[in-house]
Amino acid sequence: MNTLGKWITRGDDKPFYTRRKIEIKKEIKKAVAYVCGLGQFNFYINGEKVSEHILDPGWTNYDKLIQYVTFEVTELLKKGVNTIGAEVGNGWFIMNNDHYTFGFPALMPSNNPYHAYGKSLVFAMNLEIEYADGSKEVITADDTFKIAEHMVTASNVYGSEYIDGRKKQAGWNTTEFDDSKWEAAKEVATEDEPKGELRNQEQPPIKVIHTYEGTYLHDYTEKETGKVRKIYDFSQNMSGMLEVQIKGKAGDEIHFLAAEKLSPEGDADQMAKNWMMIDNCITYIIGKDDEWETCELVFTYFAGRFVGVEMSSDSVEIRDMKGHAITSAYEKSGTFTCDDERYNQIYDMVEKAVEANMVSVHTDCPTIERFAWQEPNHLMAPAIMYMKNGKKLWEKFLLDMRMQQHTADDYFFDFEGNKFYPGDGLMPAQAPCYIPNVLPVPGMGSFYDIIPWGSTCILGTYWHYIFYGDKKIIQDNYDAGMRYFEHLKTKVTEEGFINHGLGDWGNPRNELARENIETAFFYADAKILAIFAELLEKDEDKAGLEAYANGIKNNYNEKLLVQNQDGLWCYKAWDHPDELFMTQASQALPLYWGLVPEERRADVVKAFRDTLEKEGAFIAGEVGLPYVIQTARENGMNDLISRFILREEHPSYYAFILDGETTLGEYWESNPRSHCHDMMGHIVEWYYNGIAGIIPEEPGFSKVTIRPYMPESVNVFACTFNTPHGVIKVEAQRNGENVELKVDVPDAIAYTVEQC
Repeated sequence: MNTLGKWITRGDDKPFYTRRKIEIKKEIKKAVAYVCGLGQFNFYINGEKVSEHILDPGWTNYDKLIQYVTFEVTELLKKGVNTIGAEVGNGWFIMNNDHYTFGFPALMPSNNPYHAYGKSLVFAMNLEIEYADGSKEVITADDTFKIAEHMVTASNVYGSEYIDGRKKQAGWNTTEFDDSKWEAAKEVATEDEPKGELRNQEQPPIKVIHTYEGTYLHDYTEKETGKVRKIYDFSQNMSGMLEVQIKGKAGDEIHFLAAEKLSPEGDADQMAKNWMMIDNCITYIIGKDDEWETCELVFTYFAGRFVGVEMSSDSVEIRDMKGHAITSAYEKSGTFTCDDERYNQIYDMVEKAVEANMVSVHTDCPTIERFAWQEPNHLMAPAIMYMKNGKKLWEKFLLDMRMQQHTADDYFFDFEGNKFYPGDGLMPAQAPCYIPNVLPVPGMGSFYDIIPWGSTCILGTYWHYIFYGDKKIIQDNYDAGMRYFEHLKTKVTEEGFINHGLGDWGNPRNELARENIETAFFYADAKILAIFAELLEKDEDKAGLEAYANGIKNNYNEKLLVQNQDGLWCYKAWDHPDELFMTQASQALPLYWGLVPEERRADVVKAFRDTLEKEGAFIAGEVGLPYVIQTARENGMNDLISRFILREEHPSYYAFILDGETTLGEYWESNPRSHCHDMMGHIVEWYYNGIAGIIPEEPGFSKVTIRPYMPESVNVFACTFNTPHGVIKVEAQRNGENVELKVDVPDAIAYTVEQC
């Protein structure tokens, strides 16, 4: 389907309702609706919402890609008069800036601010009806639709909505409703229509997966103003849709302030540590005197665990507060449980953070930015794909990257207003990218052109292929990966390194080792692209990529591989020229990706283990951490992994549990800036391929090795993983000195088992 027909609008950037009555005179065989409302929409037939979806359509770069949603609606239509209805709100299409809107701080200014993707909010629909007699009818949105202002008068993509109960139109989407006072919809002029290519939304929609009751904790009184807030706790940090019952006098105003934490004094604390105030506010104005009304979010979602409630009058009552947790990652691929509750708590904390950040794009956090930074889409890919079915989600993420990739003609403006051309093939660190932060930050590097971020177009493709075994993902993304690799070649320094990005971002000691880390990714990109070229029978590409990879490898080892005071080979950090300085990540990445000469591998493994034992903890950021954990697993250091993750002080996963967190924090610290980042949740990969030992030997898990490990504090564990060929089950129980292992593998999978 290439078109939805006409777009209609109310003519401004405010949320609206739209509806039309249609008469059906014949028996229906099949009816399908193709629908889009930008930025977000809900679709109804005869007063009933047609699906469980929340916040359709998925976020995209609307100048290049727009998703419509396909609904099978045969059972919702009837002979006679039917009413089609939709409600449309802002989303990212025309961002509303009421209350909190993210802006880069002064140290990393954005010279290219957000731009709206249209002049007004819009709606389009094709309803295709096939009748029992073989005839067909197509009904599209046009100026026969009626349109009216929504009771949500302002909607902010960061979680604030202004909901005016006085403007509620009960039954607006039913046939009985009188729409005589509504105006006719306006058809959008051709030149003002949304620009992006229309594609069917194929990734899993956003849905409610769990409902949490809001429990009243206490009243908090603000000392300076005397203002009183009632504090509620959902018990779980989440991305959620608020629903609450309210009663009072018409015109009374209630504010709901969502927060991830409480202040020491017990207030709902919206301050993001060392960053900014997240002053999200859901405002509800009571519509009628002394009647219970429902306040609920429609076009955006809140983020947090706690809610502070401010009321303009003592007459206001509230009851039945609920937080409906939402995600696109609701389909499980795996499960893990054991008898050491600490492991279960860590797993649940990471899984809840993943769910909260999967909302058609993979956000960096629900609170501060809500941006689709791309690095976790390969760094976290194995961890997430073991837990969740990521097949269609990653196809969407990679499509977003292809749509966002630069051509030679793409430009931004520098601070003097001159055109700046980032370069053909560049993959921006965010996709979709709504607020480009293009120019490098002095002393920090580029936040726009970063190899561990852009490399998702290659390495994210690789992990999709490993988990799902579908070569089409390589066919779809190969050209984009090759263009990106050509761009990277233009960034190589005189010393033969890549070093313009962020290095081991998130490292608790800021030990970034840019040249070591980023050049290892450069090698990995070349190596994986060569594998892709072989699979696609592109022999010339393969030869060129392998030769280039060998050049990277030789230079890397010539300049970075040295002997320590004991004569053992190890990798020095290039950014410490006057000393032999080693980081865990700078040993792990070359070991993981095969940069180490075979005759020196044993030495580097020993040096790597020494860096772990010396610290007694993971001293790595999100970029290096997955490789540190997996390199330790591959080289017989599971005992260190299990010890480190259960430390009671940071850096440690269990330290977050002791801090009372229900989702994973952004950095290794108490009270992190964001309390819901999944970017360091790599440990879950180890639960599956380390503890349960389910290791793919061929793409799609058509061949596996089962190599379990029983941590010292664990006596029983059970793990399942749903491969494309069926479910693998691994269970183990300690009996004295022995471990009894039960393994169930589908017949279609070749496997070997190594005893615990």
